[in-house]
Parts: sequence; structure tokens; C-alpha cells
Amino acid sequence: MNRLLCALLTATVAGAAQASGNAEAGKAKAAQVCAACHGPEGNQPSAPDQPILAGQYADYLAKALHDYKSGKRNNPIMKAFAAQLSKQDMEDLAAWFSGQKSRLHEQR
Repeated sequence: MNRLLCALLTATVAGAAQASGNAEAGKAKAAQVCAACHGPEGNQPSAPDQPILAGQYADYLAKALHDYKSGKRNNPIMKAFAAQLSKQDMEDLAAWFSGQKSRLHEQR
């Protein structure tokens, strides 16, 4: 049981380390690539079917971008945008958006 717990903790820490990026670089990239549809801080989607990115977990955002790029997630618009991103760009964007306060939290 202790081995299993240690393995899970190690995997969690490793996953968190992989999702680290440079938030300032992410902010600059977001202004170029993401802001038109999601807003500069990820709080203002331009259509109801576009998600709010602000406040999401960084590892979730990075994985979603990787999945769009690889085709695991199927959205032609996001696939085209993700195709031009490097792995570091994805990590940076994830760091930026995860650090923004989500307006979803204000609705409670």
C-alpha cells in the first residue's frame, strides 16, 4: 500500500512539473493566438461554445492543446492553431491562463 501511495505521489509531482511554463511568454503568445476567441485573460469567449480558459488547471490546458495538435481532440479551428504551437508554447499558454482569475468563480 505504501508503494502504491509513493508511486501516485511521484506521478502527481512529475505531472505538475511537466505542466510548468513561463506565464509572461504565455501572455504574449495568447495575445497573438488566443485572445480573439477566448479574450486576453481567457475570460471572454466570443461564442457560447468556446470555453473560459482562465483559472483552469495548467496540466489540463497543456494536455488539451497537445491533444488538439495530435488529433486526439477534434476541432478544426483549434487543431489549426495548436499545429503552430511548440510544446514550450503550450506550457507557457497553460501557465498564463491557469494563473488568471476566472469569472466563473464570481458567479457563486
